[in-house]
Amino acid sequence: MLVALSIRDVVIIESLDLGFGAELGVLTGETGAGKSILLDALGLACGWRADRSIVRTGAERAQVTAVFALASTHEVRSRLAEAGLAVDEPELVLRRVVQADGKSRAFVNDQPVTLTLLRSVGADLVEVHGQHDQQGLFDRAVQRDLLDDYGGHDALRDACAAAHAELSEAEADRARLLADVERARRDEDYLRHRLAELEALAPEPGEEERLAAKRANLLGRAKLDAGLDEALAMVAGSDGAADRIARAERALERLGDGGPGRIIAPSLEALERARLELVEAEAALDEARAQLAGETGDVAAVEERLFALKDAARKHRTTVDGLGPLFAETGRLLQGLEDASGELARAETRVRTARDAQAKAVAALSEARHKAAGRLAAAVAHELPPLKLERVRFAVEVTAAPGAAGPHGGDRIAFLVATNPGQAPGPIERVASGGELSRIMLALKVVLARLGHVPTLIFDEIDSGIGGAVADAVGERLARLGQERQVLVVTHAPQVAARARHHLQVAKSGDAAHVRLTVTALDGAARQEEIARMLAGAKVTEAARAAAASLLAADAVA
Repeated sequence: MLVALSIRDVVIIESLDLGFGAELGVLTGETGAGKSILLDALGLACGWRADRSIVRTGAERAQVTAVFALASTHEVRSRLAEAGLAVDEPELVLRRVVQADGKSRAFVNDQPVTLTLLRSVGADLVEVHGQHDQQGLFDRAVQRDLLDDYGGHDALRDACAAAHAELSEAEADRARLLADVERARRDEDYLRHRLAELEALAPEPGEEERLAAKRANLLGRAKLDAGLDEALAMVAGSDGAADRIARAERALERLGDGGPGRIIAPSLEALERARLELVEAEAALDEARAQLAGETGDVAAVEERLFALKDAARKHRTTVDGLGPLFAETGRLLQGLEDASGELARAETRVRTARDAQAKAVAALSEARHKAAGRLAAAVAHELPPLKLERVRFAVEVTAAPGAAGPHGGDRIAFLVATNPGQAPGPIERVASGGELSRIMLALKVVLARLGHVPTLIFDEIDSGIGGAVADAVGERLARLGQERQVLVVTHAPQVAARARHHLQVAKSGDAAHVRLTVTALDGAARQEEIARMLAGAKVTEAARAAAASLLAADAVA
């Protein structure tokens, strides 16, 4: 449950620290006192969206910290562990910081986390119900989800979704195979002609580049021959560079050792290096001539082959290097024609198997929904008389949805009500009034809340527009729900406030230049005075105080 809430520099709140207890707690105050700011602050810590407007004017950042006492078995702990966060402490601390430029950071137990993870954790810790939630009852998908939540159909719904996904994939694969086969059959003659043409052409990877290089070599063959011969003659001929250097070496060597030897030694060494370099040059020239000698062929034949490849590439709208893959693809398409009957048979078998599996999953979910519908209707009906809706009949209708079954099954769920005796139940959005809708929603919430895992429920003015005995019945239901989970209620109904175990009063003070929000924990006389204000309005009378005392006394007896 929510244990504490620390707020810094949020809207008009400079600094505020609140503590919360178990069971039913209420927040009261004049309209516009700032109760919604507290809820927004809590939502901020739980990962709700936020922007720079949440930061108090003049502050650098807004910060909200929410502390929860969490059972060791709660699933949030395992989710955080999977995300690599240590959560061994008995308390879980969610913190959110929003900078003045709108950038924000999220933390769990002072460990940085993504906003997505914070939002997921927050949704499993706090559930907020507003006064406009009843509009969601008009949505058939919401009605379906409420019924499934009540029936505990998670596994059945997952099976339906998985079966639908498998069927969709099987049908898509079959459709692609049919399209390939149809295209191949339509183009079979062309494909066979293309296969024969490419098979005869026999293109090789990289052939275009090799042919272009060979063509260039053949075209320059004569010039290359003459140049290599001339270079060899100058290097290794009878009067070439190598012969001249050898003669120079012998001339210097004849000078002998001694003084002249020391003088000419560097020259001899240089000549020796030059001779060795010339030997390497001669070898390289010989290698070049050998390569040129191996480059045989007719230029016309090379050009004809190169032209044939390029012509085929243009014809088939590809590159020369793409002819090989095109040949393989053509063979695959034609082979597919031969194998089509077997592949199609396997595809059809997969579709039939998937359709049968989906039908079984849909039937199992539908059967469970029919059973749960009766139980949910009976549970809601049990909650209606105390809410002064004893004449209202509530029903859950489960019928086959038009069209094919989908990921949510094959049922159409409708919440029906009859508000007068003898009246046939009709869709809830057409029959129930606004006041009836809010109470029916509360009855549903009371029934469904017992099944959930979220430890803290917040009701934001869900009792709006009701009073008297109805408000008292609402308070009694919320107090009973508070015995199972922590319930926090923002309310203007004194009958609800009198049922609370914890009472916080929200108020604004200051002037237009500096507004301050204060939250006071009420008890004893102060709480009686606040409930009297809620009963009387602007001027609290003794009669209102007496009525407040009576409400508190009645709750104490209850």
